[in-house]
Amino acid sequence: MELTRRSVIAAGVTTLGATVLSAPHISRAASPLQRPALPFAEDALAPTISAKTLSLHYGKHHKAYFDKLNTLTAPTKYADMDLAAIMAESAKNSSDSAIFNNAAQAWNHVVYWEQLKPGGANRPQGELASQIGETFGGYEGFVKKAVDASDQVFGTGWVWLTRDDHNGLALVGYEDGNNPAAFGRPAYMGIDVWEHAYYVDYENRKADHIRAVLDKAINWNVVGDRIRA
Repeated sequence: MELTRRSVIAAGVTTLGATVLSAPHISRAASPLQRPALPFAEDALAPTISAKTLSLHYGKHHKAYFDKLNTLTAPTKYADMDLAAIMAESAKNSSDSAIFNNAAQAWNHVVYWEQLKPGGANRPQGELASQIGETFGGYEGFVKKAVDASDQVFGTGWVWLTRDDHNGLALVGYEDGNNPAAFGRPAYMGIDVWEHAYYVDYENRKADHIRAVLDKAINWNVVGDRIRA
């Protein structure tokens, strides 16, 4: 799959040899791939993310990506690969775009759920705070950049905290299910800006959704651990 404007919207990105985030916590002893359980109750993030949104987002959308991926990969070379390998390999082949789309979205959401925690570490601390300050001019600058990156995503997509061509921290908008890890970049934190992630709770106020998630639902200890890994 080519790395095009359809994939990456902000911060010029080319393939590089940066350290890539290790695979999310998914084991695969045999087909089919199993979707990990949520690490918290469906109502645990309310009102930032309501139980209704969690039920739809995890229970229907995330499940559908795993179900479709298992169906698509069953008769193929991907059948015995883990999720990260399926995503990376299918990204290279435009003929496997359906497999890539579902693998990437399955992977994206595992990373997403793992970084959320009710009331946990609501601001970056220590070295992570220093890096964010140096790169974005402080936490408020970081939030503004996240909103700005999301505005450059036309339609559905994600905003990812990753690294740029100079190995500096960067917030980059990716359309659809694309993510930096599929193209050789680290994926430290993802903000879902598909409408199913926020419309029940925020309607068209996407910026309010982004700020609320960053302020009240991100476990910054997890983000910091990913950067140090």
